Amino acid sequence: MAWLETKGEIFRIRFRFGGAKHLCALHTADATEAGEALSRFEANLRLIDRGIVDAPPANADLGLYILSGGKLSQAPGEVPRPKRATLKDLFDGYLASFPKESKEENTWKTETIHVGHFRRLLDLSLPLAEVTQKTAQDYVTARTREAGLRKKKVSRNTVQKELGTLSSIWNNWGVVQGLIDSPPPLANLTYPKGTKKEKFQTRAQIERAIARGRHAPEAQAELWHSLFLTLAEVEEFLDHVRDAGRPAYVYPMVVFAAHTGARRSEIRRALVSDFDFEAGTVLIREKKKDHTVEETHREVPVSPRLAVAMREWFGKHPGGPYAVCTPVGRAITDDYATKIMAAATRGSKWAVVPGWHCLRHSFISNCAARGVDQRLIDDWVGHTTEEMRKRYRHLVPDCYGSVGNGRTW
Repeated sequence: MAWLETKGEIFRIRFRFGGAKHLCALHTADATEAGEALSRFEANLRLIDRGIVDAPPANADLGLYILSGGKLSQAPGEVPRPKRATLKDLFDGYLASFPKESKEENTWKTETIHVGHFRRLLDLSLPLAEVTQKTAQDYVTARTREAGLRKKKVSRNTVQKELGTLSSIWNNWGVVQGLIDSPPPLANLTYPKGTKKEKFQTRAQIERAIARGRHAPEAQAELWHSLFLTLAEVEEFLDHVRDAGRPAYVYPMVVFAAHTGARRSEIRRALVSDFDFEAGTVLIREKKKDHTVEETHREVPVSPRLAVAMREWFGKHPGGPYAVCTPVGRAITDDYATKIMAAATRGSKWAVVPGWHCLRHSFISNCAARGVDQRLIDDWVGHTTEEMRKRYRHLVPDCYGSVGNGRTW
């Protein structure tokens, strides 16, 4: 007995054989092609039942064997799919064969880090069919006891993101490949209580908090990660970077971040053609919002300072498509961007700036503090969830005056 079903838009054959239910991935979204495959599959099943085609060997890919009429037990060049696939098969197969081009580079890098944790803490020989809620709970318990960044215990949010990666690999690759036909048992897990992130605070507020409390170095670092710079501090910081003698592309890159709220990765992929000085806007290329398309776009006003910085930089630009690039026209990498910020702040009062994200948070915080319509802020910075907005709501509207014509500076 066999029938068609779909996983997303992809067809697969569900069938019964040897008293058990199995599936065979067809790797096609064409209904006609899938129907022809089903007819051939059913015919081959009858031939096996009659003994005309040999019964499949124990180590064969059952669906592929029947679909090919006993000619193939494993597709040439494909990752082996054992009858009882293990966690090792799932992770090895995914990393070896999933098309990385369909994901942003940072997303793929994060997934490989998560898989590294799974390899350390899970029994890789465990068949997928024997992975239980207890398996997942044991992972949560072990992982949240480990030390993470800044010597703090790994947070529940981090572990939830890791298990989100496991769910994605399991459902979007493992099930499609026929390694398993049920979702991962990740419901109703128990996590340790999380800690609420500090609200965004000015430098003066953080310094007062440190002065009146006996904060350990780790707690002080956490406070500085909630730093946002006031408008005056942003401009002073930009003056410092401009006058610090850094390479010519550093200052415009920092102004870009501070005056648009763009993420580091968005600045790296920005193109020269994205700046429309006549319209007074810059196009931001975003890859976080919609994973079904290569990128989404949003437009942000270009402030006078950003316009001057980018025009001067474009006058020295070495060529190539990227708006901010190295002296030979190459895109800035994430690691190099981190070094740029560290070098720009080292040895100065700005060494407490925790990274590029501080400039993004400062942009959002200052917009919120000046009473900019939340819908405009969402459009400019790409916020899509209520959780993203909560940390800025304590800021007092209009504390810097009105925003005027909708421009932020």
